Amino acid sequence: MYPSHIHQYYNIPYIQDGYLSAAPFQSDYYSTHDPRHFGGFQPPSAPPPGLHAPTPPPSGHHDLEAGPPTSPPPSVVPQQTQHAGAFAVDPGSMVRCLHRYTYVWLRGFEQFWFYPTFIGRHSVSGYRWTGSRWVNFGISLRQIQSFTCV
Repeated sequence: MYPSHIHQYYNIPYIQDGYLSAAPFQSDYYSTHDPRHFGGFQPPSAPPPGLHAPTPPPSGHHDLEAGPPTSPPPSVVPQQTQHAGAFAVDPGSMVRCLHRYTYVWLRGFEQFWFYPTFIGRHSVSGYRWTGSRWVNFGISLRQIQSFTCV
């Protein structure tokens, strides 16, 4: 089906003896580190000086590991305020509500308590209060008419 030299360089699916099935070498040929394989030098065991492991992203509005609040939201519904913006809520205006109880009014007259943990360019996600518990929830910023955080 394949010429025998193809097996030396490519991993053909469903071949039992691995990478070098038709090669004239033993099956563990690449398991030892022979300097000839790397042009006469050994591969480095650590990154060069000055290179460090990547730093994790800063927390804040990109904190994806935050869980739901441990208590219910306030029992009093806040007064609705109108935000400027004919089409969508600006993501920057909602940043101040991260990890805070936030009351949201949607364009379709739906309203609820929300606990945002992530704000993207076009959406927000976090936890929505069902009346008895917090559940994962995400929504487009275009659907939010107004919001207020406490």
